[in-house]
Amino acid sequence: MSTFQRARRRLRAHPFALDAALAAGVLVCIVAGSLVEPHGPDGVTWTLRTPDALSLVLMALGAAALVLRRRAPLAVLAFTGGVSLVESVTGDPRAPVAMCVVVALYTVASTTDRPTAWRVGLLTMTVLTGAAMIAGPLPWYAQENLAILAWTGIGATAGDAVRSRRAFVQAIRERAERAERTREEEARRRVAEERLRIARDLHDVVAHHIALVNVQAGVAAHVMDKRPDQAKEALAHVREASRSALGELRATVGLLRQSGDPEAPTEPASGLDRLDDLAGTFRNAGLHVLVAREDQRPEHAPALPAAVDLAAYRVIQEALTNVQKHAGTGARAEVSVVRVGPHLEVTVLDDGTGAGRPEAPASAPATASVRTGDRDGGGHGLLGMRERVTALRGTLTTGPRYGGGFRVHAILPVETRTSAAQDGS
Repeated sequence: MSTFQRARRRLRAHPFALDAALAAGVLVCIVAGSLVEPHGPDGVTWTLRTPDALSLVLMALGAAALVLRRRAPLAVLAFTGGVSLVESVTGDPRAPVAMCVVVALYTVASTTDRPTAWRVGLLTMTVLTGAAMIAGPLPWYAQENLAILAWTGIGATAGDAVRSRRAFVQAIRERAERAERTREEEARRRVAEERLRIARDLHDVVAHHIALVNVQAGVAAHVMDKRPDQAKEALAHVREASRSALGELRATVGLLRQSGDPEAPTEPASGLDRLDDLAGTFRNAGLHVLVAREDQRPEHAPALPAAVDLAAYRVIQEALTNVQKHAGTGARAEVSVVRVGPHLEVTVLDDGTGAGRPEAPASAPATASVRTGDRDGGGHGLLGMRERVTALRGTLTTGPRYGGGFRVHAILPVETRTSAAQDGS
């Protein structure tokens, strides 16, 4: 920090001392100006004439009032204006007491609004100049009278310019602070959205595969003594489900790796192209799953975006996981994937009642009421599906079916905001 900046900061910290120094400087300038003879035989000359007592008193009072210019700017302007008015009428030769008015008018203009500054400035110029021209000892066209008009106008204009600059700088500072707050809020929002997206992916992967492992492990424990071959088959399905869970977890957690790592995947590998494998895992767990697809892309139609493909797969995965967990033994599920114009419709139906699960673990829900309550409020499955669909500007409808069972219906737009922006670019 330079010496000038340190001195400036010190003066700003003590405004009263700064105003006192300004008042002393103005007094010195007024006294020096009173020694100038503007109408000498050889033009403007310096003389050693001594101002009269009244002029000295008026100069001292006008300069002393400037010490309070920050605390009461309008009162100081009125006082210095009255002192200058008396001097302009009685002083002969005249002392430049109007310099105090210029400083006071500058202070008023720089601390108030523009309409007030202009009104006060015009009033001050009119009163002082008019009084000097009409009642002063000099002719009305004397340059001293015109100087009062010019200097008071300069004081008002300079003060208004300073006020405008301060307001402009303050506006820029507030805009920068607001932009900084907006950037921080946007960064926090994106972090929250990313955490929520990763949480959804982890929930979908873990809930699906752990549910299958739970069912197969229960089957293996039930038939271990009487049918060891069937128990071995169930344990093989447990191993396969565990391997698939680890693979999908590795892909999902890989999203958290640094973007510069070439081995880091950009999206999970799941999609509708793996729908048959997904249905096969549930069939191996004993759930009857029927898949009907009519989502082939028509000619010249846009391809299915990766976000929509992943969301549709996750909705089906979570819906079938809920059927496996809550629908009961012997339940049947129907999966329908249909492309209708600019939308992809995904429907998962089941006819389960939630009752009678002799081979399921005892900790699993067993009634239709528990099943519906878990979907609507106790778990995160429906919430995750709804968040995925809503993020793509789609709609999700869930609820019990008439006569028993549950229905999940999602409508996803084929053209998402991301894909539309990419096509437009």
